Amino acid sequence: MLTLSQDFFGGIPYAEAPVGSLRLAPPVLKPTPESVIFNATKFGKACLQGGLAAEEVSEDCLSINIFRPSNISYDSLLPVLFWTHGSGFAISSSAMFNASAIISQSMMRGTPILFVSINYRLGPLGWPQGALGFNGYNRTSAFGGDKNKVTIGGPSAGAIMSTTLFMHPYVTTLGRAGIFESGFPGTSPVFNATHRQSSWDIFVASVASCQNVTTDNVIDCLKSADTSEILQGVIDSTAEAQAFGPALDGPEGFFPDLPSNMLANGPIVNLPFISGQNKDEGTHFVDPTVNYTTTLVGLVLQEQFSPPILPQTTINEMLELYPDILALGCPFGTGSETFGLSPGYKEAAALATDIDFSSQRRFWTQTAANASVNTYGYYFNQETSSTAPELGVTHGDQVPYTFGTLASVNETDPAAIFLSEVMINYFVSFVNSLDPNDGLGLSRPQWPSYLPDDQILMQFNGTNLTTIPDDFRGEPIAYITSQMSAFHQ
Repeated sequence: MLTLSQDFFGGIPYAEAPVGSLRLAPPVLKPTPESVIFNATKFGKACLQGGLAAEEVSEDCLSINIFRPSNISYDSLLPVLFWTHGSGFAISSSAMFNASAIISQSMMRGTPILFVSINYRLGPLGWPQGALGFNGYNRTSAFGGDKNKVTIGGPSAGAIMSTTLFMHPYVTTLGRAGIFESGFPGTSPVFNATHRQSSWDIFVASVASCQNVTTDNVIDCLKSADTSEILQGVIDSTAEAQAFGPALDGPEGFFPDLPSNMLANGPIVNLPFISGQNKDEGTHFVDPTVNYTTTLVGLVLQEQFSPPILPQTTINEMLELYPDILALGCPFGTGSETFGLSPGYKEAAALATDIDFSSQRRFWTQTAANASVNTYGYYFNQETSSTAPELGVTHGDQVPYTFGTLASVNETDPAAIFLSEVMINYFVSFVNSLDPNDGLGLSRPQWPSYLPDDQILMQFNGTNLTTIPDDFRGEPIAYITSQMSAFHQ
C-alpha cells in the first residue's frame, strides 16, 4: 500500500553564525551540530531584511531545510532538488517554499526525491563579498540523498546565482543538472563594485555606532556593531530596488567579467538544464503610477544602465524597436487595452521584459545548445486569477505552479491545477533522469530538447501544452543581444 507520509527537517545550520569576525566574510561551514538533539520541526529564521518583524529575522540564519519521503534510510541515495530562493537579493527566505506537493508527486509516480532549500545573507551583508553557501548540499547524504545526483535550481535571484555557477567548472562538484526559472547571469546588470557605493554609504550611515568612523575602520566597526543596528542599516540601504546584487569581483571571483563575455570566452559547463521565463516578466518592475512618455522611458534606460553612459544611439534604436504602440506593449497580446494606466506603461514593461529576461533566456539557452548541452526551454503563459490584469503573466507567477501551492494565491481553476501537476511531473522526471520525458506519472506531451537548428519552447498554458518556436520579437531581442555589454550583461 502506497503511503505519502513525509518528513520535514527545518532550520539546520550549514554554517557558523555570521556575526562578529564572521560578519561580511564568506560562510564558514559548520562541521557538527552544537548538541546531540536539535529541534528541526520548523524553518529557521530569515536573514536580516525589511518587511518582517524583528523576531522573525536573525543573523544566525544560514540554514537548510529538507523535505523527504518517510521511512527512508541514509543510504537510500535519492536524487536531490537543491532550491535557492529569489526576490532581488534583498528579501524572502526558504520558508516561502513548501515542497510537500513536490515530494507527494514524486512518490506517487514512483520516483521519490529529496528537496533541499537554503537561506543566504541578503543586501549589504550578502553581496559585497558574495557570501552564498552552496556547500550545504553535502548535508543531504545524512538524510537519504545522493550528493552525486543534485539538481541546482531556483527562481529569479536564485536562478541568477545558479546559472552563474554553471559558468564555473567547479559547479560539477556541486550538482549534475539545473532548473532555472526567470533568472539568468545577465538578468541583473553587473556593474563594478563602486556602482553601488551610495547604497553601501547609506548602510554604514544607518548603523548608529559607525556613523563617524574613518573609512579605514568601517569594516572593523561593522563587525563589532550590535545586530539591531545592522538590521536598521539593512532596512535603510535596501529601500531602493536592486540596491545590492552581483558585481564584477576580479579574476578569481563569481563575476570576473560581464556574463556575456564569460560565455564568449569560456563555454558553459556541460550539465543539462531546464530554463524558462514568464510572458510578461517586466510588469513586475515597472511603476504603474508613473505617466510614461517615450522621452521618460529613454531617460529611465539611461539611468538604469549607466555609467558609463548608455549611448544615445542605443537608446534611440531601442525606442524605435519598442515604440509606444499599445498593441505591441506588455502585457503582450492585450491589444489597445491600457488598464487605466499611462499608455507608455506597456512600452516600459515590454522593454523590461526583453532586456532583463527574454534576451537573456534566449542567449543563455542558445549558447548552451550551440555547445551541445542538453537543455529544455519553457514559456510560462498561464494567467493567475489573483494577479492584477495589468500585470499579465508577471515575474514570479510560476512559483505556486512549481510547488503545487495554488491555494496560497486562491487559484481554483481546474486548468491551473492540471498545469501545476504537469509541471511538477516534468521537473521531478528531470531531477531523477535528467530528462523531463521519463514516461512515468501524469500523461503529458513530449518536451523536445532545445537545439541549434530547432529552437523550441514548451508553452505552459493550462491544458494547452504545446511547443512554440523561440522566435518571438526576433529583431528587437537580437538587437538587445548585440548590445549586452552596454546593458552590463
